[in-house]
Amino acid sequence: MLLLCLGDKVIKKILKGLLVIVCMVTIFYFSSDNGEESTYKSDSVILRVSSFLGVEDLSKKEQQNLINQFVVPVRKSAHFFIYFVLGITLISFLREFSIPILKLLLISIFLAFLYACSDEIHQLFIVGRTGRVLDVIIDTLGASTGVFLYYFLFKKKLKEAPHE
Repeated sequence: MLLLCLGDKVIKKILKGLLVIVCMVTIFYFSSDNGEESTYKSDSVILRVSSFLGVEDLSKKEQQNLINQFVVPVRKSAHFFIYFVLGITLISFLREFSIPILKLLLISIFLAFLYACSDEIHQLFIVGRTGRVLDVIIDTLGASTGVFLYYFLFKKKLKEAPHE
């Protein structure tokens, strides 16, 4: 009943804001894993993908070699991808406030950068985890890619939006 009273624009803002929050909570959730849990998740992804691709029946040594070969690319890709999604959700949400395009792009990227910094600081307090400047850079690049992809896909609509 309350939703009917709010109107479509308000509902749209709320839903888009919730998507940003869900994305941030997901990042926080993964960052809260201790070093052992985080390593286990990364290793499991590598082994599942290799199994899916038909690389099966590996010895423990071969599994470990496979993990060692792919752990860094998998972990860094995960950083890039989740922040790519955050960038898209941020610009989509902020677009609801009729912010001029250049400011919209910069604010979206800056907010993702700030969240990446806070995420790495958060990891300093988790056993077996570290905060890395490289991860902030990768996160910000992922968010920037998401923001610019969104911009290029919706460029015409963004130009038509009224500006304050």
